[in-house]
Amino acid sequence: MSKQKYVNRLFDGIVEFSLKSKGALVIVGPKWCGKSTTAKRYAKTVIDLMPLDSRNEYIELAKISPTNFLNYGPKPILIDEWQHVSFIWDQVKYEVDKTGEFGQYILTGSVTDKGRNDPEYESGRHTGNGRIIRKMMRTMSLYETGDSNGAVSLLELKNGKFTQAMSKKDINDYAYYICRGGWPVAIGKDRDVALAQARDYYEVVVTDDIFSLKDVPLRNDEQKARKLMRSYARNVSIAATDATLRDDCASGDESFDKDVFAKYLNALRNLYVIEELPAWNPNLRSRTAIRTKDTRHFTDPSIGAAALGITPEGIFKDITTFGLLFESLVVHDLRVYADTIGAHVYKYRDSKKREADAVIQFNDGSWALIEVKLGGEDDIKIASENLIRIANDIDQEKTGKPAFLMVVTKNKVAYRMENGVYVVPLCCLKN
Repeated sequence: MSKQKYVNRLFDGIVEFSLKSKGALVIVGPKWCGKSTTAKRYAKTVIDLMPLDSRNEYIELAKISPTNFLNYGPKPILIDEWQHVSFIWDQVKYEVDKTGEFGQYILTGSVTDKGRNDPEYESGRHTGNGRIIRKMMRTMSLYETGDSNGAVSLLELKNGKFTQAMSKKDINDYAYYICRGGWPVAIGKDRDVALAQARDYYEVVVTDDIFSLKDVPLRNDEQKARKLMRSYARNVSIAATDATLRDDCASGDESFDKDVFAKYLNALRNLYVIEELPAWNPNLRSRTAIRTKDTRHFTDPSIGAAALGITPEGIFKDITTFGLLFESLVVHDLRVYADTIGAHVYKYRDSKKREADAVIQFNDGSWALIEVKLGGEDDIKIASENLIRIANDIDQEKTGKPAFLMVVTKNKVAYRMENGVYVVPLCCLKN
């Protein structure tokens, strides 16, 4: 059987620049998102800690002679699934400091790496010298899978450039994309095979992965894990409290202990299964209070669909859930695109119950507000007016004017409304 051809990733550019500008790159993210495959393209030496037969030998070498381990061959050296030798972290820092050269190491892992808990490893870099950087790799966006034509660029919109465009995709396609997700192994496969990948990922999480973390020990209780995942999925794209999720998990006389529940959530975060969307806190002209609670999201919306047992056909039976999962799909893709242009994605919510489903904060301080709508023209018009009201309440003397306001839809035409708000199909977007 021939080896599957590599599909170019937007993350490639992040890897290339990181190796040019830092001594070591730590790539984290959910399992099966393609970290190892991408990293191997840039490594001259690969230390693969996944196979059991060679793992123990590598671990012994790392313990006995960390210097030899970290100089095993030509650099860049990839240490794949490096959490198995997390004790090597200080030696990595030493080797990077010793020569000061860039592009020495690539470390990949699907669980929280030691660096995230290291007091000297904050804000994505080793603060002592700035030579080690951590980047999160996500599953594939619709532009990377070839489903979005990329006719509308976020960066070009920011710079005032927009071209009217069309997408051939319809609501049935988006139902499929939500359930399929952006797993590389699913792309280009027959429909039933593609849809099986997210379900298989979910099963591995609830039967094994969530109970395998040494830092977050949990008693093996598969039913608890399934209940939590379903509850989280029912509250995706919502700023639901832990108490709300716990109550949703409860059945009959059975309750979910607060501390145990917190451990489950931490385990899911450490495995990069969930990733909450933080709140945006701009300066407002009015005295309206900003709500700061994070919004619930899976790292890929297909995990939520799998947890709920939803199919592309069945999702139409619950339009509310469809809308929330569609919003999560949009947030997922916006995050992928934002990562490549140095931007960040947030959620806006205030005490007047006004919301912007996504806010993009660009690296030059400029910002954009985005609403997500699965409905028709009336919903789009209401959403655009909501964005204008929010933007007008923001103190633009301090923040500057918005780079753009946009409603992301499942419709087919990208255009600019008379009120200046852009309406763009998700399958027209790119970075």
